[in-house]
Parts: sequence; C-alpha cells; structure tokens
Amino acid sequence: MKYDVAVIGAGVVGSLIARELSRYNLKIALLEKCNDMAMGTSKANSAIVHAGFDAKPGTLKAKLNVKGTALMPELCKELSVPFKPVGSLVVAFSDEEVEVLDELLERGKMNGVPDIEIYDAEKLREAEPAISPEAKAALWAPTAGIVCPYELTVASVENAVVNGADFIRNFAVNKIDFNGEEFTVSNGETEIISKYVINAAGVFCDEIAALIGDDSIHTVPRKGEYMLCDKSIGTLAKHTIFQCPSKMGKGVLVTPTVDGNLLIGPSALDIEDKTDVSTTSEGLSGILQTARKSIPVLGTREVITSFAGLRAHCDRDDFIIEPSEKNSRFINVAGIESPGLSSAPAIALFVKDMIIKALSPEEKGDFNPVREEPVRFRHMSNEERKALIAKNPAYGRIICRCETITEGEILDAIHAPAGARDVDGVKRRTRAGMGRCQGGFCGSKVVELLARELGVEINEITKFGGDSKILYDRTK
Repeated sequence: MKYDVAVIGAGVVGSLIARELSRYNLKIALLEKCNDMAMGTSKANSAIVHAGFDAKPGTLKAKLNVKGTALMPELCKELSVPFKPVGSLVVAFSDEEVEVLDELLERGKMNGVPDIEIYDAEKLREAEPAISPEAKAALWAPTAGIVCPYELTVASVENAVVNGADFIRNFAVNKIDFNGEEFTVSNGETEIISKYVINAAGVFCDEIAALIGDDSIHTVPRKGEYMLCDKSIGTLAKHTIFQCPSKMGKGVLVTPTVDGNLLIGPSALDIEDKTDVSTTSEGLSGILQTARKSIPVLGTREVITSFAGLRAHCDRDDFIIEPSEKNSRFINVAGIESPGLSSAPAIALFVKDMIIKALSPEEKGDFNPVREEPVRFRHMSNEERKALIAKNPAYGRIICRCETITEGEILDAIHAPAGARDVDGVKRRTRAGMGRCQGGFCGSKVVELLARELGVEINEITKFGGDSKILYDRTK
C-alpha cells in the first residue's frame, strides 16, 4: 500500500488529477470516502462549461476557467463523454443590468474569452424565441458549453485505472501522519503510505487539511437546489441562459442538458451541514419563479425530479491550489466552486506540474488517453442495434423503458474498470432510472442484475453505499 501520490476525493477535479498523473511512472491512489466516484458536488451541479467572463481578472478562477474551457472539447472526445458547445447568454432586464453586461464584456476580454459580444433585444429573440418580452439585451459567449459532470468523472477514473492508478472506495480519511519523508493516511481500519498527498475533498477540504494541522482553509457549503424537466420541453432553451450575477453566484439559469432535458436552478444558500442536500418547497418555488423571469412559460407539469448540490465556497473567494504552509508535500486543492467544472481540466494540469517538478518521473510510453466509448443503445440506428444484439443478446433486453437502456449496457457498467457497485452507480453510468418514471419500472431489475453480477445477496445491494439498502430482508 505504498504510493508516490495519494489523491483524496474522487470528484471531477480529483479524478482528472489522478488521470493526468497516470501518464507518468508513478504509483497513484485515488481515495474516496463513498461507494463510488462523483458522489458530491460532481453529481449535482449546473453542468455548465463557462466561457470565463465572470471571474475577476488575475485570479486562478479566471486563468483556469478560460484554459479549462478550451481543453474541454478534446478531453471529452478522448474520454467518450458527451459535450455540446451550445454557448451562453447573460440576459439583462433593465438599463442598469445592460451596464452590467458591458462590465462583463470588458472583464471577459481581459480574461481572454474569445468572440464575446452584446446582443440587442431583436438578436436575442432570434437566438431564444421563448425569452421574456422584458429582456433588453444579452451577453453572448459562444465558447460556453454543456457537459455531463458525473460521466466526465466516471470516465476520468476509468481511464486513470486502465493506466495503472488504484481507485480505493469507502476510504474516509480520518488521520494523517508524516514521518519526515512519507505520509501515513488512515481511515481507522486501513493505512496507505504516500510521498505526496493532494487534498481534493470538496466541501471537506478544510477538515482534511486540519488533519495535518493546517487551519488556513474555511469551507462553507453553499447549497443550490435544482429542478430537472422532461425532454418534452428540452428545446425551450437552445443555449444556457443566465441572469445577471450577484455576490452569491451566477444566479438562476435555464439550460438544456447533453441528454435533452431542461435544467432550472440553482438557488444559493450558505449552510453549516456539509451533508445536507435536501430540497425544500420554498427553495424550489423560488428558483422556478426566478427562472420564469427568463422564460415565462416554465411550469411544474414537466418537472420529473429535483435535487440539491453543495458548492465548496471558501472565504478567499478564489481557488486555493497550493502546497500547505504546514507541509510542502501536502497540496490543497480547495474552494473549487463555480467555475470549478469548467476549470477542472486546467486544474489537473496545474497540480500535475507541481508533482512532476517535485518527483521528476518519466512519462509512460504506453499511456492510453482514450477511454473506449460505451454502448449507448438509445443513440443507435436499427441496423446497428440488430448487429449488436446478434453478438450479445443482452443488448436486446430493455431494462429502462424511459431511456431505452439495455441489460447489456448495465452489465458493461458493472464490469467496467472501477465499475458500478450500487443502483445510483448504474444510474450515473447508463441513465437507467433517469427518465420520466425515475426508476419506478427498472429499479428492481437493476437491483437483481447488481446482485447477480457482484455475487452477493439481493438485500446487500444499496442505492448509494453505506446503509442505503433497497431491501432489508425476505418476507418469506
């Protein structure tokens, strides 16, 4: 259990860091306290690849956002992850807000954002026919896009594992010791030894840093609630539509998703509990009312689910990516709130360069940056489907009717590198259970397949690890 680098936290940032380091002759451990990767902020955010005009010029947020956004299309291509360069619009509803657009335009130019411009009301309505008649103008940023954050995280871990990294689940770090040369990282039951530690633990970064006596980080969980709408209204927004930002963030947006749904949110509320991802009627009502300012026809009829995520807000109001003052071999990657997803590819390179400078490893000659594209039966032609079923009949059995997900795809998800071990893990990898019925029809079959393929009793299968069992015992 000896490693050169231990990365704590398998969110999108930690996972991409592990993937970048797996390019080199280094022994890498990716430690995750949950039963799967992408269990925190990376599974519950706006999924926006921001252009980079919002961050204050000169900050890490500004530099890494623009660079990360430029890297995202090629990265997603290598990892076979859906990415759509839909562009974004920041809409102004008053003369005062039009002045804000001018400020964002200038800030974007200072940050190096290409091709941004101001649309007048007529051009805005050509771009977004459903926009409110109250809209006066908008800032157009063509380099913005949308991605699936949890698919990107899953793909990054899979690729890192294929290239030699170890993904260690259910490893909740609660003790870190240092003997002058190496860290001993423990979860109370198991220990690993590592020369360097990278703290990418999201909202828990301050608690992990405190284990080495570093109290310089203060993370505030900022809750954001969302509503996900059915694909039937997915075309109401052709681009990501923002309202003018505030000190609490980029505000409530309306955006298509890469899978054709419509996403509304988030709210912004600083809380104390780092595990509180509950939704409230007040929060959801508030985001819907605010979103209607952009698109008035939005309603509740097409909402199929709601959820909340926590952003890792730090009081420095910038990313913290630096060696700890307590130990230069312990690298904090903290405060990765928006535009954290957009910046993640650049953050990974930034941290990788620190490690390479310190350890000077050789680059692998056989590193494979490409993740094999998973079967997506729903996107295939009938001819392609027939050929696939002829090779493997499991692809001919539909498990999730809403999303057209087959048994073969679920088996692939379970048996992939760092594969699914619970119902939500299957859901994130395949979309089984993400449709209109939210798993009402396919959920029981997914449980059966997990039990069969993992060789465990059916009542051992969980929704998301821990004690989240689907079934507790037999009735007979």
